[in-house]
Amino acid sequence: MVSRSAHLPKTFNKASTALFAILFVLGIPVLAYGHPADAVRPVNLGRAGHYVILSKAGITTTGVTAIVGHIGVSPIDSTAITGFGLKLSRFGRFSRSTLVTGKVFAADYADPTPSRLITAVLHMERAYDNAAGRKNPKATELGNGEIGGLVIRHGLYKWSSNVTISTNVILRGDENAIWIFQIAGTLNISSGKKVILRGGAQAKNIFWQVAGATTLATTAVFNGNILGKTGIVLQTGATLNGRALAQTAVTLDANAVREEPGAVSNSIQGKGDERMSEGDFRAWFESIGKDQILAPIRQLADSPWIPEPPAR
Repeated sequence: MVSRSAHLPKTFNKASTALFAILFVLGIPVLAYGHPADAVRPVNLGRAGHYVILSKAGITTTGVTAIVGHIGVSPIDSTAITGFGLKLSRFGRFSRSTLVTGKVFAADYADPTPSRLITAVLHMERAYDNAAGRKNPKATELGNGEIGGLVIRHGLYKWSSNVTISTNVILRGDENAIWIFQIAGTLNISSGKKVILRGGAQAKNIFWQVAGATTLATTAVFNGNILGKTGIVLQTGATLNGRALAQTAVTLDANAVREEPGAVSNSIQGKGDERMSEGDFRAWFESIGKDQILAPIRQLADSPWIPEPPAR
């Protein structure tokens, strides 16, 4: 961990310096103001953020995998999505799978899916480059690449080789804390080990930029968005709370993958300002009766995402 003094800015104005001195003399703890290097901004995923899994080379699964959120492949076509038992939608814009609580998109589906996937992949690549290009890391070569057993506060961290998590690692920070991990080699978490979040930290605010392959070993629990230059492999029973955005292939084996614990990325607007999950929507649909709402549902059912937020 980085010492608290590392968070202090290099310069203070006279008023802040005087206040700091008074508080120090009185023995009152002083919170860090936050050096500009600590003011880490999240990585903008753009349209890639619509997907919990996005791959340029294919998504394969064996066993009983459970995915909450949309998945997609491009430029490769739907033949590279295997093990899902896909059923193409009425207008051919997406598929459904019993393993996916969401929709499955591929480059060979009907318009506008191909163009949207091209944009999403472009944004995925830009997000990777953005994360890789961040400057002024809080620490380099933390743990000599072995971060298991550490408690890591928010910030930017950089390694010139592989990163291994052989025992549980804790990421501690509030709900607004951002982590970016720049890894020039591979990322591996051992079987049964966990990336644990504390203090309100959220998986959506964690970005693992990995130049080499990423492997989540059997029954590991991992939190964060994986921006992989190459492949991402989830071995048997591993759990990912976040996203797998790979510039090659994603391989699954009886895994649980979801954007955030409790979140459903393809939720639709419910009553009032509530967000309704797909499962809740289906129950509501059956309870209301399809004849009363069939017309609007036909429009919703064949839309890739409703509504679609603008890219930022």
